[in-house]
Amino acid sequence: MDSMLLGEGSVSEPLTPTQVSALLERTFESVTLRGQRVLIIIPDGTRSAPLPLLFRLLNEQLYGRVAQLDYLIALGTHPPLSEAAITALVGLSAAERAHYYPGLRIFNHEWNRPTMLQTLGSLSAEEVEELTAGLLREEIVVSLNRRILDYDQLIICGPVFPHEVAGFSGGAKYLFPGIAGPEIINTTHWLGALVTSLHTIGVKDTPVRRLLHRAAELVPRPLLVLALVMQGQNLHGLYIGDYRQAFEAAANLSARLNIVTHPRPYQLVLAMAAPLYPDLWTGAKAMYKTEPVVADGGEVIIYAPTISEFSYTHGPLIERVGYHVRDYFLKQPERFGTIPGTIKAHSTHVKGAGSYDAITGREQPRIQVTLATGIEAERCQRVNLGYRDPRTIDPEKWKGREAEGILVVEQAGEVLHRLRDH
Repeated sequence: MDSMLLGEGSVSEPLTPTQVSALLERTFESVTLRGQRVLIIIPDGTRSAPLPLLFRLLNEQLYGRVAQLDYLIALGTHPPLSEAAITALVGLSAAERAHYYPGLRIFNHEWNRPTMLQTLGSLSAEEVEELTAGLLREEIVVSLNRRILDYDQLIICGPVFPHEVAGFSGGAKYLFPGIAGPEIINTTHWLGALVTSLHTIGVKDTPVRRLLHRAAELVPRPLLVLALVMQGQNLHGLYIGDYRQAFEAAANLSARLNIVTHPRPYQLVLAMAAPLYPDLWTGAKAMYKTEPVVADGGEVIIYAPTISEFSYTHGPLIERVGYHVRDYFLKQPERFGTIPGTIKAHSTHVKGAGSYDAITGREQPRIQVTLATGIEAERCQRVNLGYRDPRTIDPEKWKGREAEGILVVEQAGEVLHRLRDH
């Protein structure tokens, strides 16, 4: 299984359900799973993917042939999905699932319940230092959802996009942070922040990706990856293999489909967050994916009138810390030593690149980040972000003004915009 790589992908044409079905059939002809217990790890609703189709086709291939078939939602630290959200995710209600697939279960990951986690081992400080080219030197405890130990085969099924922490999402990232414990979640996110989103996003080989691949070696069960490549809502690629091969192939196609280049930077970018993001924790991807094309001293406006919270999971901590450039934390280690790395990473990713002078206390972000959301002006000011009333913005009047230095990005969050010579 380790040497197998199956896949199809096209820049111009989406895959048909028939093509996807044929790929899965070929896969499970060569991977003997009869009588085994199988757990399929899938993303939540903050990633574009044809999960109802994959749910149906995977069940066609496996349900009734394996001893047990279940699904685990790779939430990372996102809130657990309600039954209504699970229904929307897989396309069948609990009653329909019980009717068509008796005994099949769908679990939410529980990152903050120690009893639901299993330590698999650790990476030494020396190895971490080598993998991260000296950025970090600390031992990392590797823990995952303990449910994986109840199965004989793990299958990851999820899309690959440019990503602010790992360079590209997908593959082993559905383990870490997808179904991981807080230690490795915090460490990998802070590592991504040390590199900065600006120098990470859209890069295939990053310190975080190297850490993820090394940590995946500690997983004590066979692991198969179904890496999806999307363009909008269309599935353009499916690569099936181990977590390195499938990721590499999918990231190559994703780079062609999900990176748009521009000849020059813009003074103002209106990033209209895709509606699949429930809070700024996820909706800030609209900023991450457009930051590279904002000119020095320019502004990105995250336009998302329906977002009313910074984070449904981490809101109080975010409001306590605020949003700051990376060096604000690096140059005040004692002050922020107890703040989880995930919180600091999110803070710096949203604020973007910049500098901080510890002597004067002056923070100088490269660009201005403004929220045009349902979050009130006073709350925005308190966390060190700009505010604009979304009712004062008519996106239609902003479109077509690239020559004036204004760019409107619709459905922002999955496609990376960057300059042509970068």
